[in-house]
Amino acid sequence: MSPAGERAVYWRVPGLGLEVMQARFHAFAYPVHSHDTYSFGVTDHGAQSFVCRGRRCTSGAGRVMAFNPDEPHDGRSATDHGYRYRMLHLDVALLRQVLEDAVPHRSGPPLFAEPVVDDPHLARALSRLHRAVVARAPRLVVEERLTAAVLGMAGRAASRPTRPAGDRRHAPVAGAAARARALLRERFAEDLSVGELARAAGCSRYALYRGFRATYGFAPSEYQRDLRLRHARGLLASGAAPSAAATEAGFADQAHLTRWFTRTYGVTPGAYRTAAHGTARPRT
Repeated sequence: MSPAGERAVYWRVPGLGLEVMQARFHAFAYPVHSHDTYSFGVTDHGAQSFVCRGRRCTSGAGRVMAFNPDEPHDGRSATDHGYRYRMLHLDVALLRQVLEDAVPHRSGPPLFAEPVVDDPHLARALSRLHRAVVARAPRLVVEERLTAAVLGMAGRAASRPTRPAGDRRHAPVAGAAARARALLRERFAEDLSVGELARAAGCSRYALYRGFRATYGFAPSEYQRDLRLRHARGLLASGAAPSAAATEAGFADQAHLTRWFTRTYGVTPGAYRTAAHGTARPRT
């Protein structure tokens, strides 16, 4: 915790090698330090100033920061109004694993020559991953967004851009998407990982994502959420309480179910349950 009125909060994904933080600072200043991870950040408000690679850099709102492992830097506000930002720390092994799955013939880990990158696409990808971790999203959501963020950073901000190519490991595998879908239908309420689905499908995780979306029009995480919503809807129609339906269907809590149920069906779980046992029918 920083001085009074200023704050940093951390979240970590167990077993994944991913930690995220969110902070707002005004007077607080970081001393020179480094991380043993790749560290990618997005400035949300204001601007921050830091010395890195022998020069002073400034990251304003909407810009992306990229620090290589063991790279010294400090940090402080660049304005009188302070700044707010979010940061993601990825273990080197995690980043290497994601890239090796998508780009099997890549040589060496990526390096980022510019500490500040002005790229709205990357800012969105990093922010989406950060939100998924903070919201305790299902493992599939986090891992899909992790892959998108890592490939985006490696392809758009690395000194030697790394992009997936037409490697045969990523060619469609007959029945792969169907095998992954069967596992999802059987274990939709569980917090499955992309690795488990890829092993069941018999292909790389990157190929699974591309093939599943091409075959069914869903990302695997979106299909899992749809299955959970269908199950919860059936439970509610049979009279189950929203809290019980949320738990049995695999949602993090009742609020998580309510958010997605309302967004998908246009009515809250409680209102749907009432309508299912009355004369009025909910909107679908």
